[in-house]
Amino acid sequence: MQIRHFLQFKDFDRQEYEYLFDRTRWIKNEFKQYRRYWPLTDRTLAMIFEKHSTRTRLSFEAGMHQLGGSAIYLSTRDTQLGRGEPVEDAARVISRMVDIITLRTHEHGVIERFAENSRVPVINGLTDEYHPCQILADIFTFMEHRGSIAGKTVAWIGDSNNVCNTWLQAAEVFDFNVHVSTPPGYEVEPERAGLYGTDHYEQFVSPHDAVKDADLVTTDVWTSMGFEDEADTRKNDFADFRVDAEMMACAKEEALFMHCLPAHRGEEVDAEVIDGPQSVVWDEAENRLHTQKALMEYLLLGRIGVR
Repeated sequence: MQIRHFLQFKDFDRQEYEYLFDRTRWIKNEFKQYRRYWPLTDRTLAMIFEKHSTRTRLSFEAGMHQLGGSAIYLSTRDTQLGRGEPVEDAARVISRMVDIITLRTHEHGVIERFAENSRVPVINGLTDEYHPCQILADIFTFMEHRGSIAGKTVAWIGDSNNVCNTWLQAAEVFDFNVHVSTPPGYEVEPERAGLYGTDHYEQFVSPHDAVKDADLVTTDVWTSMGFEDEADTRKNDFADFRVDAEMMACAKEEALFMHCLPAHRGEEVDAEVIDGPQSVVWDEAENRLHTQKALMEYLLLGRIGVR
């Protein structure tokens, strides 16, 4: 089977995602019914992380074990990568010893170089530019609660970071709209987002205008990993971009709220929103586990039929 990697959301087409979501539903149901499903027996996942993680590490490690395989966690601080070993050499060695790899790093170019030299599938566990596994779970979560996301409006409030970039790619795949509102100086950079001409997103100066009639409102921390030195400046720049009850009231009455976590209550979102009835952040976090199990199954076994 041809090796496939999952480095950006646009690496798969809509038909493949529909298959993945069908598999996710079945795999999640088996998990909830305490039925053992071990398609990846004797398969090994290597998780190479340069950035800190809770949800990504736990969901991949637990997910691989639940599919019957094993997972090995490697921090770059504890490997020769942290001492200057070329990415290409590390990829050639590690991919001879395991069956699939998740890499969480800073520059997206690093994971591209790694994948080019890997003999096994490589999954993007997060880079500065993209976070495709997060949006995979987010869209599945929306579908669980509201059905198809096609034609819907997603309002992104805050920094145009890796999660925002990935929402923009997903909009092109699934034919929905993204309204983005950022402070001046933090606007979407289409080329960095991997977009070259699109009519699926619109930039708004006012976050309240962006949220108007939205089906989903989502945000992230104001200071992503690697930008800690800008924290004080960002708090000032983003002061008017907190998602609160007043802002949510501009969206549709049945609109959902999402946040990829960790969240800072009182900064990018008020407690009454993230802990309120429109919030689905805990379903969203759990679904990282189930969508990634379907993803690993697909990359290692291909299409096996929906049960």
